Amino acid sequence: MTASPSILTTILAFALVLGPLIVIHELGHYLVGRWFGVKADAFSVGFGKELFGRTDRRGTRWKLCALPLGGYVQFAGDMNATSTPARAGDGLSEAERSRQFHHKPLWQRALIVLAGPMTNLLFAVAIFTAFNLALGKAVAVPDVATFTENSAAQEAGLEIGDRIVAVDGHAIDSFTDIPQYVVPYPGRTIDVTVSRGGETLAIPVRIAEELETDRFGNEARVGRIGIGAGSGAVEVTKVGPVEAVTLGFEQSFDIMRMMAAGIGQIITGERSVKELGGPIKIAKYSGEQFTLGWLQFVSFVALISINLAFINLLPIPALDGGHLAFYAAEAVRRKPLDQRSQEWAVRTGVALVLALMLLVTINDLAALPFFGG
Repeated sequence: MTASPSILTTILAFALVLGPLIVIHELGHYLVGRWFGVKADAFSVGFGKELFGRTDRRGTRWKLCALPLGGYVQFAGDMNATSTPARAGDGLSEAERSRQFHHKPLWQRALIVLAGPMTNLLFAVAIFTAFNLALGKAVAVPDVATFTENSAAQEAGLEIGDRIVAVDGHAIDSFTDIPQYVVPYPGRTIDVTVSRGGETLAIPVRIAEELETDRFGNEARVGRIGIGAGSGAVEVTKVGPVEAVTLGFEQSFDIMRMMAAGIGQIITGERSVKELGGPIKIAKYSGEQFTLGWLQFVSFVALISINLAFINLLPIPALDGGHLAFYAAEAVRRKPLDQRSQEWAVRTGVALVLALMLLVTINDLAALPFFGG
């Protein structure tokens, strides 16, 4: 087992992961807001007491705050950092009102809000695209070449030489396509469609559950069906710029689908809420990936960037997805929700986010060695 990184290394790696991703996310909001002529009163990395900052010539206060676990852009017309609109009767001129976020057309407000998560997603796509260009893509004919001991696939009836053409209706072109439909779903039964001797067979396979431990002792509950492509079956092929970008989007959306599947499993009880992690776990993993080299560390940054995009798109008031839900309701109703309803929704959303943060922090602490984890 590899020794855990020092606390100093962990803090440094955590700052290198979270700091740039927060800035990138908020820059998405800020730049699209500026494009539509909205004045930004504040651009903050972190919450709470301001540690230091400066005000630029446009009147935007750029600042670093004491709790660096997020950030915000407060546009003109926002009552607070959660973008709650200020109350009416402000006595502003028409020119001043035209620079306020909440007086912009619905489609512009929606794009400004969407820009944060989309910037995080595009940042991850850019990382994967660079990796694809530099390293190529792995391709392997999806033929069953080997079985592991106690293989779930062999027990279900798969044979050596079977070519897997689909998993649960998803077409399989390469052996590397299979894990995304298996690994997140331990205990679930899937239909594996194979080509054998000119026949096409659909074979139900119950995914076996394994508790995997990495070199740092971190445990993960994963699904396995116990098949292998065989030694030397995987080939790495070069890709051009267009294919590299396409693959980057596919890889990013595959990760988002796996995240959505994980949330769904927690809601339905297939997975325990104890598997949720928060800032402490991210810091721990940041330090560990940092010690493994830049390739692994930058891949981890891309994963967290997608995670931030996914979480912020959840329809929870106070998050970007909550604001987009308000705008969807406004589009249907042809008028915004009344201010009192929005304020109560945002308060409820903040309470929900704080409760979730408390839960994941308890999970993180319970997993630390000195708490018996």
